Amino acid sequence: MSSNSRPSEQRFNILPHPAKTNNPADLDSTSRKDITENPAVLAHHARDPYIPSQDLVNKLDAPLSREELKKRSEELNREQ
Repeated sequence: MSSNSRPSEQRFNILPHPAKTNNPADLDSTSRKDITENPAVLAHHARDPYIPSQDLVNKLDAPLSREELKKRSEELNREQ
């Protein structure tokens, strides 16, 4: 840039909207439909709490005591 020219200002343009009709369903892409068909993504529609099976509960480790958790916390903080 030369020293006598003004710094360029930002310039904004109005772009055409992709909609051809006023129906919002026309804007749905295939990716949107894939999301709505996936039940794992629709977890917000769940009504009851998740209760794991007894087999899964039996596979879990016993919870750590307060002393064990404090010791582990100190170990992790020391490594930083």
